[in-house]
Amino acid sequence: MPERTRIAAASIGVGLAVLGIKTLAWWMTGSVALLSDALESIVNVGTAVAALAAVRVAERPPDAEHPYGHDKAEFLAAVAEGVLIVLAALFILREAWHGLINPEPIRAAWAGIGVNLVAGVLNGVWATVLIRRGRRLRAPALVADGRHLWADVVTSVGVASGVVLGVLTGLTWFDPLLAGCVALYILYSGWGVLSASASSLMDESVPEHELADLRAIISDTGQGAVQAHDLRTRHAGRTVFVEFHLVVPSDMAVSDAHEICDRIETGLIDALGECSVTIHVEPEEKAKRGAIVMS
Repeated sequence: MPERTRIAAASIGVGLAVLGIKTLAWWMTGSVALLSDALESIVNVGTAVAALAAVRVAERPPDAEHPYGHDKAEFLAAVAEGVLIVLAALFILREAWHGLINPEPIRAAWAGIGVNLVAGVLNGVWATVLIRRGRRLRAPALVADGRHLWADVVTSVGVASGVVLGVLTGLTWFDPLLAGCVALYILYSGWGVLSASASSLMDESVPEHELADLRAIISDTGQGAVQAHDLRTRHAGRTVFVEFHLVVPSDMAVSDAHEICDRIETGLIDALGECSVTIHVEPEEKAKRGAIVMS
C-alpha cells in the first residue's frame, strides 16, 4: 500500500479516537462549548474518509479518459472538506444560540476539560505528521486535512480555557457564547480550505519563487538554444505541468534540438520530481523580448 494511502487510512482511526474522547468530555460536563468541539470531530472523520478516497483515486495511472492522470481528485476532496467544515460551523452556531437562550451549569468541569485536552494533544501530533508528510509527498488532501486538524487543536485549547473561565466566574451564558466564537473560527478555517482548493482547481501557477527556480534550470540546461519564452505552469496534486517555447538556431538539426529538450526536461524532473514537461521548438526568428536567456 502506498505511503499516502497508509497515512490517509490512519487519519480515520485517529479521527474516530478523538471523536470518542471529546464525546466523553461533553457527556461528563454537559458543556455546549465541548459539544461544539466534539461535533467538529465528526467533520474530522468525514474529511479523513474523503482524503483517503481522493488519495486512492489520485494514485491511479493516466488512462484513455484521463490522459493527464487523476491528481485533481485530491483538490475535489479538499473542497468537500471545506464544505463540511462550514456546515459544522453553522450547526455549532445553532447549538450555541439554544444554549444562550437556555443556559445550564457545567458538571464535572475539571475532569471533562482534562479529557478534552488529551484529544487536543493527539490531534496536534497527528496534524503535524499530516502536514509534513503531505508536503513531502505532494498530497494536497493530506495537507488540507492536517491544517483542519490544527484548527481543531486551536479551538480545543480555546474551549478548555473558556470553560475554565465560565466555571470560575459562575457565568452560565459564557459557555454557549464561547461555542459561538469557536463556530466563527471554524467557519473562517473552512473558508480558507475552500479558497486554497478553488485556486488549484483553476490551474493557478506555481508560486513565484518556484517559477524563478524553473527559469534558472531552463537557463542552465538549455545550452545551445537561443532562449525560452511563454513559460506556463500549473499543478495538479503532486504533478507540476510545465510548458514553454524553446527558440533554437534556424539551421540546427532536429536531433540536436531534441537533445537540448531532453536535457532541460531531465533537469526539471530532477528538481521537481513528479513533472510533465511540454516544449515547443521554434526557429530563431520567433525570439521575443523578456525571454529566458541561456547561460
